[in-house]
Amino acid sequence: MAMRCPTCGTMYGDEARFCTRDGTRLAAFPAAPVAAAPAAPVAPVAPAQTARAASVSGERHTSPRVADSPAAARSGASSHANMTGQVLDRRYQIVRKVGEGGMSYVYLANDVATQERYAIKILSPALSKDQNAMARLRREAALGIRLAHPNICHIVRMGETEDGLVYVVMPYVEGEILSDRNYRVGKTTLEDTVRFVGEIASGLALAHQLGIIHRDLKPENIMICKRADGVEYAVVMDFGLAKERKAGGELQKLTATGIILGTPEFMSPEQLRGKPLDARTDIYSLALMTYEMLTAKLPFEGKNQQEMMIARLRNDPIPARNRRPELPEKIDDVLLKGMARALEERYQTAAEFAQALRGAVA
Repeated sequence: MAMRCPTCGTMYGDEARFCTRDGTRLAAFPAAPVAAAPAAPVAPVAPAQTARAASVSGERHTSPRVADSPAAARSGASSHANMTGQVLDRRYQIVRKVGEGGMSYVYLANDVATQERYAIKILSPALSKDQNAMARLRREAALGIRLAHPNICHIVRMGETEDGLVYVVMPYVEGEILSDRNYRVGKTTLEDTVRFVGEIASGLALAHQLGIIHRDLKPENIMICKRADGVEYAVVMDFGLAKERKAGGELQKLTATGIILGTPEFMSPEQLRGKPLDARTDIYSLALMTYEMLTAKLPFEGKNQQEMMIARLRNDPIPARNRRPELPEKIDDVLLKGMARALEERYQTAAEFAQALRGAVA
């Protein structure tokens, strides 16, 4: 599927996400109509999807499918791929499969005792036997369990059945991915932007207090959900790249790929350079996301992605009011400080950035 810039009409390949001429987020061409979030949510992991079950790296959306025969369900990988209708670990009633990838499957499940809904990631046998992968997963689970917060999709628990099936339990989050919402609404209202940023910052504050940084904060990792009264709120997803600030050599080896896996458009300058990271790298990404919500564009331009990354390392962001003149004057001061190249010149906490944004709007 080709991608097209809605502003200037430039065409790109399917790997591109932003226009290098004006920073506008690209849309699929021919553009498909935007649908409302489905009544029965699914678990996507790429842009242009409308609901997500959990933070699952690399899964693709699949239609619900009835499980194969019990005999097939007990055999090797097929048992992981076809668990609909089964009870996992005598606790979780599997409702349907909502996503899958090369190394895991994700299911919607109900707790047999409480009837609470969860997203459960079932690891493939190959991954379960990979000692390095399991070491990283156990580390992520240990971190994720500590991130219980209304604005974070956290890991509830990690378990293993008697026959060696390894699984991770997470809340089942239903809503619209922020990148999809940005496509749909274009420029976000000041009221919504301030509310979403405040909620994201609230979740990040807990993580940062625990010494955990997200490392890959971007619109695709934010879910916009609705409460019973219809009010929207933001949930931070995919703490899969999360890293404790104080990590030993072995842990550094396990998480070294995080530098590569981060999304270039929203990486901080220090992350692009491969420098040590702290909570302020998340603040940079949050400020950049805020800029995009308000203007529907990125704050840097270039002929290609490499030039855009170089611009982030050398140039100041384009003022938001150049692209949306009706914004309050103080907005640019807040965004420029949030995206300062030097760590010491940025806001030092996510709460500080969110408070400054509220003050600028007020």
